[in-house]
Amino acid sequence: MSELTVADATNRIYESLQADNADIDVHIANLKAALARAGLKEAVFDPARLVQNNRSGRKLMQAYFRQRGVTVTYSAS
Repeated sequence: MSELTVADATNRIYESLQADNADIDVHIANLKAALARAGLKEAVFDPARLVQNNRSGRKLMQAYFRQRGVTVTYSAS
């Protein structure tokens, strides 16, 4: 099993969100490991690619990821 890059892990999270959160916890753990390998402290997501791109949806995603040890920020789109 090869190690994922942050971009690959982020793309898998987008795919999981589109598939009704299938295996989201596994993808979050992979993203956390990729961030650690890259020396990054937070994951940046494009709000335009989210299923629920409203304030409530973004805050819910931030809270869920934060509980699993990943800080989420959003890029300006």
